[in-house]
Formats: sequence, C-alpha cells, structure tokens
Amino acid sequence: MFIGSLQTNPDTSVGGAFPSPANITGENYSNINNSIDLLKGLVNSGVFTGGVIFFTVVFGLLVGYALAQMQFRGKGFVFGMMLLVQMIPFQLLLIPLYVMIVRDYGLADTYLGMILPFAINSTAVFVFRQYFMQLPSTLFEAARIDGASELRILWQIAIPLVRPAIVTAVLLTFIGPWNEFLWPFLVTKDQAIQPLAVSLANYISNIAATASNPFGAILAGACVLAAPAVALFIFFQRQFISTNIGSSVKG
Repeated sequence: MFIGSLQTNPDTSVGGAFPSPANITGENYSNINNSIDLLKGLVNSGVFTGGVIFFTVVFGLLVGYALAQMQFRGKGFVFGMMLLVQMIPFQLLLIPLYVMIVRDYGLADTYLGMILPFAINSTAVFVFRQYFMQLPSTLFEAARIDGASELRILWQIAIPLVRPAIVTAVLLTFIGPWNEFLWPFLVTKDQAIQPLAVSLANYISNIAATASNPFGAILAGACVLAAPAVALFIFFQRQFISTNIGSSVKG
C-alpha cells in the first residue's frame, strides 16, 4: 500500500513492489490532500475515536467494578444481558439507532451523535470485570470498614491495580471507531466533521474518476488513515504483549 501510494504510474504486478526511482513521487499525497483535507479528517477521526475511548474506559471501569466487587440484586442477570449484547450484530441496530439519534435527539452532524452508540463497550466491561475479580476482596473490605466510599475505593485502590486492563481496553477499542465508516456516514452530511474514513469513501465515489492517478491517491489516503493505528500498536507493543501473557496466566 505504501509503495503504491508513491508510484507515478500504478504497477500492480509483482515487479511493482520494487519500483524504479523514476516512478516514485509524492504528488499522490498532495493530490488527495487537495481533494479532501487530510489533517481535518484526522482531527475528526481523533475526536470521534477519543470520545469513544473515553466513555468506554469510564463506563467500563464503573460497570466492571460493580459486577466484580459489589453485591446487588440482579447482578447475574446484568452480566448475562451484557454477554447477550455481544451476540447482536451492530447492523441490526442501525435503523432504531438512527431514528433515536437523528430524529429524537437531533444529533445529526455532531460529534456526540457519532460517539453515543459506541459509548459503552461490553467487551471492555468484560475485560475490566475479569481483572477486578482477580484482586483480593480483603482490600475492598478493609477500605469499606475505614469508611471509604465505593467511588473512592475504585479511584484510589482498584484503578491503579488494573492499569494493564486499561491499556488493553484502549488498544482494543481504538481500531474500531478509527476505521468505522457506516455509522458516521449515516449521521453526518457535513464534510467539516466527517472522519477520514468517510472522506476517503466520498473521494472514491465522487472524485477519483476524474483524478489523474486515482489508484495512487486512494492508497496515499489509506496510508494516512492507517499510520496512527500502526504507530499506536508499535508504541504499546510491549505493554500489549505483556498484558495478554498476564491475562492468560491468570486465567
């Protein structure tokens, strides 16, 4: 993909993986940037993804802690419903979500309208619950005897002990909204707030046919979209691997 984004004349053969210097150019990046604002698209994707990650971590910690360390009526039912939600494809919820977000709440063409359907991630809740269950209950009982509230226990005792789970939840959550196309495409018509994935799709549908090298421009845009995700996984590779190993040993 990166090599194709630098080619002046597209070469899809095996030899195209080793292009000659005469066939290498950076014009594809400038062409795609002139058609769609790459920086604005990246910012919109960052706001959308960052909002989803923030709500996922906050609600995941709260619900995961409650399901693991608190006792209340219906706890097993709530956990069972959480597992059931994971089996429902998101596509089945598109129509009722669209009606609720756009018509009832009036959140079309807003960042909040894009973020809300992904604010609670049942997978993240499950990850946090499993980590909280590994912590000794005596820690929380001692804090309760000392008069600490549940939120204080969560903030000062539980969260510092489950930081690997937070890293895991962030990494697992990031790739979904960053590459999400269908939902932002449905609820946004204003190009000023559309994520980069939607802008690239609009370019392919409306502009690519008139471009001098649409193949290279599309690949250039795809490289820009993929770069933050690749950088994030490389940066957190060691923590992600150690977290997976640790969770498998605990299991």
